[in-house]
Amino acid sequence: MATDHAQQPHPTAGHSRRRFLTAAGGAVGATALRPAARAAAGTPSRRRVAVLGGGVSGLSAAHELAERGYAVTVYEYYDILGGKARSMDVPGTAAGGRKPLPGEHGFRFFPGFYRNLPDTMRRIPFPGNAAGVHGNLRNATEELFARGSGRPDLHFPLRRVTTPPAPGDITASWIRDQILSALDVVTRLPAHEVAYFADRLLVHLTSCDARREDQWEKVAWWDFIRAGEMSREYQTLLGIGQTRNLVATRAEVASTRTVGRVIIEALILWGLLGRGLDGDADIDRVLNAPTSEAWIDPWEAHLRSLGVDFVTGTQVLEIGYEGGRVTGVRVAARDGGHERTVTADHYVCAMPVEHARATWGRALRAADPQLDRCDALKTDWMTGVMFYLRTPTPVVHGHINCLDSPWSVTAVGQAQFWDVRDFSRDYGDGRAHDCLSAIISEWDKPGILYGKTAKECTRDEIVAELWAQLKDGLNDTGKTTLRDEDRLGWFMDPAVTGLGGPEPHNREQLLIHPTGTLYHRPSARTAIPNFFLAGDYVRTDVDLATMEGANESARRAVNALLDTDGSDAERCRVWELYRPPEMEPLKRIDEVRYRLGLPNTLDLG
Repeated sequence: MATDHAQQPHPTAGHSRRRFLTAAGGAVGATALRPAARAAAGTPSRRRVAVLGGGVSGLSAAHELAERGYAVTVYEYYDILGGKARSMDVPGTAAGGRKPLPGEHGFRFFPGFYRNLPDTMRRIPFPGNAAGVHGNLRNATEELFARGSGRPDLHFPLRRVTTPPAPGDITASWIRDQILSALDVVTRLPAHEVAYFADRLLVHLTSCDARREDQWEKVAWWDFIRAGEMSREYQTLLGIGQTRNLVATRAEVASTRTVGRVIIEALILWGLLGRGLDGDADIDRVLNAPTSEAWIDPWEAHLRSLGVDFVTGTQVLEIGYEGGRVTGVRVAARDGGHERTVTADHYVCAMPVEHARATWGRALRAADPQLDRCDALKTDWMTGVMFYLRTPTPVVHGHINCLDSPWSVTAVGQAQFWDVRDFSRDYGDGRAHDCLSAIISEWDKPGILYGKTAKECTRDEIVAELWAQLKDGLNDTGKTTLRDEDRLGWFMDPAVTGLGGPEPHNREQLLIHPTGTLYHRPSARTAIPNFFLAGDYVRTDVDLATMEGANESARRAVNALLDTDGSDAERCRVWELYRPPEMEPLKRIDEVRYRLGLPNTLDLG
C-alpha cells in the first residue's frame, strides 16, 4: 500500500484570500467583504488540508480554506464535482454540434432565506456577471399546487409583499390575521381548521429556543397540528404537502421544530414579508442554465485558480486514527483499484453521512462519541426524472407540487428560466424544446398505474407511473397540459440501481428529519484536533438537509480549523435564520413559563 501526501498546489504568487471587516446584523462572527488580500502573515504557511468529498460542503470548505492560504486537495468519488448538485450528460444524445441533453439528480432551488450559499456564489467569478455565479439566479414568481382527479388547482404567488409592515408593527394578532387571510384565499378548508392551524403557528412562533429544542423537537408536525383529527384536505395541504414534497420526510414523523422553524417561518412567512432574505430575492429562485454550467464548473475553475487540487474517481475507505489524531486516509480508485494512504495536516470529512460514517473506524469513534450518534441519523430516497419534451411546457413560472400524487411529486419546467440558452439549439439533437424536471419524494407507497411502490417498479415502470401522476395533476378537466406525443425521452440519476429487483439501491439519499434528529447531529468541530465535519447532516442553524446547510457547516468547520491552528485569518461569516425582533418579548415570557413547567401562553391544546 502506497502513501501519498495531499498534493501541494502551485506557488502562492497571484493567489489571494478574502479579508473581512467586522459588521453587525444576524451573523455569527459577522463580517463584511472587502477586496481580497494575501493571507495574513500569522496564518500557518501552506498547511495542507485533505477535503473528503467534492459536493457542496466540500467545495465550500475548499473555497474558504484556499482564500486563507491553505493548500487544499479535494478527494471525490465521482469523476465530476458537485455531488447531488452536479449536472450529468445524458449519454448518446448530442448531435449537430450541440451539447448532450442535461440530466440531474433532481432540480435545484435556492430559497430566498439562503444567505451563506449566495455569499459564496457571489465570490465565484462568471463572465459578464458583476455578482459572479449569483447573477445566474432567477426568481420564481409562483407555485402551483396541482390537484388530481379534477380537483381545482391552487396558484400561490411567491413574490414578497409590496408594502411590508414597518418594524415593530408585527404583532401576534396581526400575524394570525395574515395567516387566516392567506389560507382563506388559497384553500377551501373549513374555517375552524384554518383558525386552529393559525393558532398552532403562533404557538411555535412565540416558543422560546429551549421549548423548541426540548419539546417541539420530540413532537411530530402531524401531531402538533392535529392533522389526524382534521379533514383530508387539511392533512394534504398543511401536513403532507409542506413536508414530504419538500424535504423527503413524512409529516407523521417530521420534527415540529424543523418544519415550523425552516419551512413555515423562514421559507414562507418571513419570505413573503421580505424579512431575512438574500438581497432582492423572492421566496424561491432557480438557475438560468444546467447547474454545472451555471455554477459548479465555474466554481471548479475558480478553486483551481486558487491552487486547489482535485483527485476524482476516488473512494474513501477508512480514516486512520492513532495517538489522538487522524494520521491518514486510506483511499482507492472507485473501480476498486490500488489502495493508498493520503496524509495532510488537517482533514475535513465532507461526505454524505451514509458514506462518511462507514469510514469511521472503532478507534476514531471512541475518540469522539458524537460520531457514534450519527448512526441514528436517517436518510431516504428523493430522486428526480427529467422528461424531454417536443413543445415548450412551462405550466407555471415556478415549481409544481402535485398534492394528491401518491409518490409526492414535485416538478419545474426548466427552459423558461434558461434565458441564456436556447434549449433546442444548444442541447440534444434539436428536437427537444423543454425539460420538465420531476422529483419523486415518496418511494414506498403504491402508484396509480401498477399498484406498486416506486422501489418495486423497474425504471420504465417508474417513468410511466410518474408521467401518469403528473398528467393526473396537470391535465385538468377540459385542459391537456402534458401530451404523450410530446415526450421524447427521459433521464434518471444512475445512482439508483437494482429497481424492480429484490434489493433496490440509491447511493444518493437525503437526510430526513424525524423527531429527535437534532440530538444526533454532530458539530463541525470534533474531539479530534485535526478532524472536522462538513455536510448537511452536521448541526447548523439552518437545521435542514439543504445546500445552505451544507455551506454553513463548511464555514463552521473552517472556523474550527482556524481556531485549532491559531490562525489570525478572519473567520468565515455565518448567517443565521432571521429572528423577528417583535417576537422576542413573547419568547422571553415563554422561556420563563417553560422553566416553570407551564405551556406556551397561546397553547390551548
